[in-house]
Amino acid sequence: HVQLVESGGGSVQAGGSLILSCAASGYTDNDRCMAWFRQAKGGEREAVAAIYIPNGSTGYAGSVQGRFKLSQDYTQSTVYLQMRSLKLEDTGMYFCAARPDLCDGTWGRTSSFQTWGQGTQVTVS
Repeated sequence: HVQLVESGGGSVQAGGSLILSCAASGYTDNDRCMAWFRQAKGGEREAVAAIYIPNGSTGYAGSVQGRFKLSQDYTQSTVYLQMRSLKLEDTGMYFCAARPDLCDGTWGRTSSFQTWGQGTQVTVS
């Protein structure tokens, strides 16, 4: 079965940086959209960024544009979210998600993703 495993969360001071990883396994091909969502305590899950694995095209939420960057290790089926200039409002549980589809205009919707990781906590203070 397919599985997503996130890692790399932690505590960091405002202005600092972190790199999150999402390792995918169980897939028979790489034709999928992978995205990061985050959820602050008591808040709703919101989209952060997405990458279409076959060509590496990316999309970002306005709140992280210019500060976060997605990359991938195609051979390792791992996606990385490089976060810099972190702000207090970046605090939350970060989830990796995947769907066997393009990253079209629906990538911001949690309901459009079938597979989710367990999440990794990011705390900015």
